[in-house]
Amino acid sequence: MESGRSVTMPSETELSGELLLVAIVEMSPGQAAAGQRYEDTVLGLLGRHGGSVERRMRGTDSATEVQLIRFRSRAGYESFMVDPNRLGYRDGIGDAAPTTRVVEVRDL
Repeated sequence: MESGRSVTMPSETELSGELLLVAIVEMSPGQAAAGQRYEDTVLGLLGRHGGSVERRMRGTDSATEVQLIRFRSRAGYESFMVDPNRLGYRDGIGDAAPTTRVVEVRDL
């Protein structure tokens, strides 16, 4: 190895192709119950795409959820995002649909 040059090895996650996500879900104002039912439904679809909820937490005001979700691969996440059932549920809930911010994370 040359002096002054560092070599980084891919992490176990990068090698396995796993994807770890944090989803921050904001319920539409006045629609917390409908938003929670929607989340219950779509999170139930994760398994068919190699995904699972590792942790799900709800704010004390019931208007926000934080979810830790793992997929076996990025392809699984991508297929979840275009799942016709998920898209249909989203269309069906209309204005009551929650707003979600997804952050790809890694363990330290």
